[in-house]
Amino acid sequence: MNTITLHPGRDGVGVVRRTVLPGGLRVVTESMPTVRSVAVGMWVGIGSRDEAPEHTGATHFLEHLLFKGTPRRDALEISAAIEGIGGEINAFTAKEYTCYYARVLDEDLPLAIDVLADVVTSSLITPEDVESERGVILEEIAMHDDDPSDVVHEQFTAELYGDTPIGRPILGTVDSINALGRDRIVEYYQRYYRPPQTVVAVAGNVDHDRVVELVAAAYDRAGALNGDAPPAPPRVTGPGVASRSGVRVVDRPTEQANLVLGTTGLARTDDRRFALGVLNAALGGGMSSRLFQEIREKRGLAYSAYSYTSQYADTGQFGIYVGCLPTKIDDVLKICRDEVARVVADGITEEEIVRGKGQMRGGLVLGLEDTGSRMSRIGKSELVYDTLMSVDDVLERIDAVTPEDIALVAADVLNRPLTLAVIGPYAGKDFTDAIS
Repeated sequence: MNTITLHPGRDGVGVVRRTVLPGGLRVVTESMPTVRSVAVGMWVGIGSRDEAPEHTGATHFLEHLLFKGTPRRDALEISAAIEGIGGEINAFTAKEYTCYYARVLDEDLPLAIDVLADVVTSSLITPEDVESERGVILEEIAMHDDDPSDVVHEQFTAELYGDTPIGRPILGTVDSINALGRDRIVEYYQRYYRPPQTVVAVAGNVDHDRVVELVAAAYDRAGALNGDAPPAPPRVTGPGVASRSGVRVVDRPTEQANLVLGTTGLARTDDRRFALGVLNAALGGGMSSRLFQEIREKRGLAYSAYSYTSQYADTGQFGIYVGCLPTKIDDVLKICRDEVARVVADGITEEEIVRGKGQMRGGLVLGLEDTGSRMSRIGKSELVYDTLMSVDDVLERIDAVTPEDIALVAADVLNRPLTLAVIGPYAGKDFTDAIS
């Protein structure tokens, strides 16, 4: 075993340590001795963008199936084991990783690790469970499709990235879920759910060596610590995605129109991401932002209006979302384009920069006040970054952003070809002018 300290912390608080077990399994912990809870996450470096066409939807399908039973526990015993001690257990699937997690009292850490390791390494994936969860996932897709504010983001991503793995929905489609047989799912599970692709992240009132001992015992019990394979490298690059421009309109008789206007953004490791974050805060990051003030406060055209950024290994997104009355969409789109053009031409004010930095700083620090968020930070970082930046390092990078940095990133990102997705009663309406 190889153990290193990734961050020394202060006075025993916030110490982050990493151990590599046989087979390439990584264990990362952060000490929070002043709390009484522990968050455990088992992160697998596989997401929906890794699916071949014949596996579309398999990553999320597995998220459901792994809770259905192992040789040691059935579905009820899995949930009851954690809920019976007042804890919570769940999972989520993203484009580039999947996480199975639990949050429990510190004294119940051994049980949480045992249950999660059992789930991740030893799922039975029976034919009966596949068919049962197929129906559940189809219901989830239907529920998602009933919410236009969710669908418009999915449609924007599909139009932005085209028919590529990163452009397809994480849940899969009705057709792809119906086509997924048990053999395909098991093949996917056995190929990717391996120790080299797995990170066990634990944050809370824990001792690192004790966590390593518990994880090693749980994985050894499942026969998953064989061999001397190295850990998979961090996901800091990818195949790249071509920049696209287009309009996608979903005609629905809704009372509110939903739109996303945007373009490709920055990759997760791009040093300019801090400047883009400050710019995003000023343009549409809160109630004091330009878009919110212009669209809602001054003109009353919408209830919700904001901008956002998201990052992946090799690309990203910058988008503006607005929900408005269908008759107001042309006015809203004009304001969005005008505000973006104004930022590119004139930049943002010193007051907006200060406010944007404060928003980013506060959001970062306040978002790390519990064990779950701390666990997510170290687990995700181990999968997708070369190094773990300390909170202080991130704050310094935010403070170092200059007006020139913001002007340069605005000139790049906000001048890229635009893509628009719209959901509303717009059969036959031409939105081409909105992106030209």
